[in-house]
Amino acid sequence: MAAAEEYLPLPDDVDQVLVVVAHPDDMEYGGAGAVARWTSRGARVTYLLVTRGEAGIDTLPPDECARVREAEQRAACAAVGVSECEFLDHPDGLVEYSVALRRDIAAALRRHRPQLVVTGNHRESWDADGLYLNQADHIAVGRAVIDAVRDAANRWIFPGAGGERWDGVQGVALAGSPRARHAVDISGHLDAAVASLQAHERYLAALSGPMADAEAFVRRAAEQAAERLPGATAAARFELLHP
Repeated sequence: MAAAEEYLPLPDDVDQVLVVVAHPDDMEYGGAGAVARWTSRGARVTYLLVTRGEAGIDTLPPDECARVREAEQRAACAAVGVSECEFLDHPDGLVEYSVALRRDIAAALRRHRPQLVVTGNHRESWDADGLYLNQADHIAVGRAVIDAVRDAANRWIFPGAGGERWDGVQGVALAGSPRARHAVDISGHLDAAVASLQAHERYLAALSGPMADAEAFVRRAAEQAAERLPGATAAARFELLHP
């Protein structure tokens, strides 16, 4: 069997990053260590959550759950040096790929004007063999982010939404994609990545299985990714798309 191809370093010489994900906790399951690296270098990173995760804890009614998960997401952001976290209030579990969603994301792109946009895996599955299926919200949001990058750059699409057009996005990075070919060395930021996921305390308490153990999950994934990134002891992997 051929050895796995080495990851390429994800270009990170940026000073503005926008993270757009469907739910609280999405970025923390694999990408938060990269955020910690970027903020440590002085980059301004903003999070945009499409939902408040109100359907994410079976034992909490949606209104209460939304308050809990918003607070936990803000704590997760703080753990990796992020102070700006916005929510769009699309319905958790029912997010639709739509013109309205593209407009909301394009408006945020124009407001924040990032060079790098980070989102989650929008592929049908989490693995190359297609055995572990992705969730509908992730797929819809990832697709909408990719299209909204183009929308934000076109002055005739959604005129007035968010301000002047923005065509400065250099890349869209998809955290946890089965087509990942790039990675970020997070060797010095693994503890922050763990702390960021651990901030989702009540969400994790409602889980079972490997995803409930934040430290073990984050460390194992980061160490496995680092095996393909020369010089790293921990890494976060991404698929990199160019607009």
